[in-house]
Amino acid sequence: MDVDRIPAEGETVMGRGYRTTHGGKGSNMACCAARLGADVRLVTKVGTDAFGDGLIALLRREGVDPDWVLRSASLPTAVGMILGTSRGTNAIAVDAAALSEFLPADVAPLRDAIREGDAVVSPLEIPLETALAASRMARERGALSILNPAPACDLRRQDLSTVDFLTPNETEARVCLGLAPDDPIEDRRAAEQLRSLGPRHVIVTRGGKGVLWASPDGCVEIPALAVHVVDSVGAGDAFNAGLAAGLCEGREPLEAILMGVVTASLSTENRETIDSYPRRAEVDARLPELRDKIRRSA
Repeated sequence: MDVDRIPAEGETVMGRGYRTTHGGKGSNMACCAARLGADVRLVTKVGTDAFGDGLIALLRREGVDPDWVLRSASLPTAVGMILGTSRGTNAIAVDAAALSEFLPADVAPLRDAIREGDAVVSPLEIPLETALAASRMARERGALSILNPAPACDLRRQDLSTVDFLTPNETEARVCLGLAPDDPIEDRRAAEQLRSLGPRHVIVTRGGKGVLWASPDGCVEIPALAVHVVDSVGAGDAFNAGLAAGLCEGREPLEAILMGVVTASLSTENRETIDSYPRRAEVDARLPELRDKIRRSA
């Protein structure tokens, strides 16, 4: 639904343009990565309902392997409610529903299908223990692990040593450290503290400001691509998809991050989530522009 501004707690505002569409972080990332040319399979759980049927049909249309999608007999397919403004900002609430019973045992059969050079991407719309189990499995199989902590939770007591890339946005980075979402800590310091929890790389996505990348070599700010923002919903998912697709092609982390930034930037030029995601040719055409922007600012 579109609103002029996100309501404050306890406030009612008028909205417009209510609509329903398929989404969710896992399916968004999967479909976006497939559009970029990656070979993608989605491992998740949906309800035995029309939403679940629709998602599986969507995955097939987008070229994503749906054979690992499980069905719950007791819980419905997860849903999210999104409020978006004309400035490109949004607020989202999610009912995990069937995803809440997506357990480590459900991903165990995938182990033999993971190959060296693959990327296992896990958002936190699934239980944290399942995401971390997938991360450990990726490490065992020589694959890369990307943990997108959204929705965010306190990660200070978790073992993140098998996570190669942790990709929170600015708000999520603070929540992962046990801080308030609006804590005044600098993004750079937050990223460094998150790296101390174990992940090799931390990438804080910052909307129109681009991303902050903390690695063993230090912190680097990477700007966003100049675009006309229409709708930012799903841009973070697009970044993770571009990052994963780039890494699976054997790109160095910086080049994979640039691919993620361009993919995310282009996704904001159109409405909706999956429908807004660019094709590979569009991303390749704009990558030189971002490289030039970085060179000029160096």
